[in-house]
Amino acid sequence: MPELDSGATAWILTSAALVLLMTPGLALFYGGMTRSKSVLNMMMMSFGAIGLVSLLWVFYGYSIAFSGDLGGITGDLSAAGLRGMLESGTEGGIPDLLFAGFQLMFAVITVALISGAIADRAKFGPWLLFAGLWATLVYFPVAHWVWGGGWIGELGVLDFAGGTAVHINAGAAALALALVLGRRVGWPKDKFKPHNLPMVLLGAGLLWFGWFGFNAGSAGAADGAAAVSLINTQVATAAAVLGWIVVEWLRDGKPTTLGAASGAIAGLVGITPACAFLEPLGAIALGLIAGAVCALAVGLKYRFKYDDSLDVVAVHMVGGIIGSLLIGFLAIEVLAGEGNDGLLYGGGIALLGKQVVGVVAVLIYSFVVAYVIGFAIEKTIGFRASADAEVEGIDNAEHAESAYEFSSTGGGGAFAAAGIAPSATPTKTGSTEPVSEKVAG
Repeated sequence: MPELDSGATAWILTSAALVLLMTPGLALFYGGMTRSKSVLNMMMMSFGAIGLVSLLWVFYGYSIAFSGDLGGITGDLSAAGLRGMLESGTEGGIPDLLFAGFQLMFAVITVALISGAIADRAKFGPWLLFAGLWATLVYFPVAHWVWGGGWIGELGVLDFAGGTAVHINAGAAALALALVLGRRVGWPKDKFKPHNLPMVLLGAGLLWFGWFGFNAGSAGAADGAAAVSLINTQVATAAAVLGWIVVEWLRDGKPTTLGAASGAIAGLVGITPACAFLEPLGAIALGLIAGAVCALAVGLKYRFKYDDSLDVVAVHMVGGIIGSLLIGFLAIEVLAGEGNDGLLYGGGIALLGKQVVGVVAVLIYSFVVAYVIGFAIEKTIGFRASADAEVEGIDNAEHAESAYEFSSTGGGGAFAAAGIAPSATPTKTGSTEPVSEKVAG
């Protein structure tokens, strides 16, 4: 067994935990942006992805993504069940099993990202069926294409932590599902405002925190590449916050907390594929561009009439495209490898051309397969909830729960589902004067 590097092992253990934290963070981020009657369903999609994808990864997902190579398209099944990995170490000095665990967290959040596009209107069971099929047919093979010895990596496409494999992949699938399920009842005429902006900001903060494990952990060691990735992740995200809210300020007259949170995610997405290949000034430029362009891209759904509920397409697909393509302009050879200077650093167009190929291939493949899976589910067991369930609240229809219980008698949510009747509250006698509006409430 190769000698293990305790420092690298400790860092990747920590990074794996940070990346797992991102999925509950995503649940809060998405949950806060939905209506109060849909928040539990939205968050359950993320937690359902944790449960389902974790098991599929062990059964065969890791093996498809990282074991062997069959024509550059997929791995073999020699490591199904993570067999033969209990006492083996990798060239980088970390256990193979730890690498598998770190990559597992990527698979989980990639699937969970898709769910934001279909908020308020998707049944939970069909969502889990879609998640399992999409992970099997799309994420696992695409991860092999990019990182597991497949054709995209061999072509020389640069993707350090998931611009193609994670964000473009999930964003394209999100667009496909938004088209399959159709628009929410009342959209776009009705305003579907976030019900809890502090929850959105908390979720964005947890995502930002966890993303250091996502990007810097992808170095595979506690080394210089991890350090470059960490600082670039921070400054690109900071720049993207400003880029998004400046667009809002100029367009709408006010910067918003939702815009700041969305800008942060756009910056994190944009820097993901490029974090180890740029100098900090290049990362700042990338972040500003990603924040501003993604803010403008939100308007595409109104122009083209597709209902992407929580702007997964505008943030993840568009942000992933921006980050992946800007590598062709901003990469520097000392970080990205020999011959990989970007156009703005004196390099040729070859690197940009490779990036375009990787972006287009993943986008088309994910969109087509996701559309076919979603369409088949909708036409067989039904993917979309009924109009009545959507209007009355999908939380109650799908989970027999409500996120908030404001009744003065209590006993809602899980109590009602369990058949526990609320106790009667005696009527209060005395003054009938209204409570002053100055009292907080």
